[in-house]
Amino acid sequence: MASKNVVSKYTEDWVPIKQIMNGMIQLESGEYVTGVKIAPKNIFILDQGTQDNVIYNLRNFYNTMDYEFWLIVADRPVDINGYLAQLQVMYNNSPNAEIRKLIIQDINKANLFMSQEYGVVDTEYFILFKEKKLEIIQKRLHNLISNLSTCSLQSTQVSNNDLRMLIDNFFNGGQATTVGTVMPE
Repeated sequence: MASKNVVSKYTEDWVPIKQIMNGMIQLESGEYVTGVKIAPKNIFILDQGTQDNVIYNLRNFYNTMDYEFWLIVADRPVDINGYLAQLQVMYNNSPNAEIRKLIIQDINKANLFMSQEYGVVDTEYFILFKEKKLEIIQKRLHNLISNLSTCSLQSTQVSNNDLRMLIDNFFNGGQATTVGTVMPE
């Protein structure tokens, strides 16, 4: 008699993540996934020579990476309610009709963004890699940060929150996981 394979309904049972700590995802295989978060920079507002220099340096940087890596672009929801509250206070305190008109236009634009399906998001950029040896991880992180700096890009090691957000983006369509949610019947 053949035995049945029981398929778990819980994601934790089939995703090989052991834990997230110190800006790294530890996998059950003993490998770690980590990397850097790159601050966004619009190079297309710079002069042509500077744009060409950044692109040339990025090309050289990517060609020096002799290991598997992932370039990830992720949208993180942003709460702009604090910004809207500040605009409302400015509107209420402004005696000038022209300034009030400009502020109400900003309020209306912010409300329009919030009413859209995805709301307001901040786009974030990551380079991630997988490795078992912690000393190699530290060397790669240092090299990534310093080489991106030569490309006029700021970067930092990913945080635990960054990694959780990326996992939520992949497995939950960008929705943060919640525990104890009551579902309507």
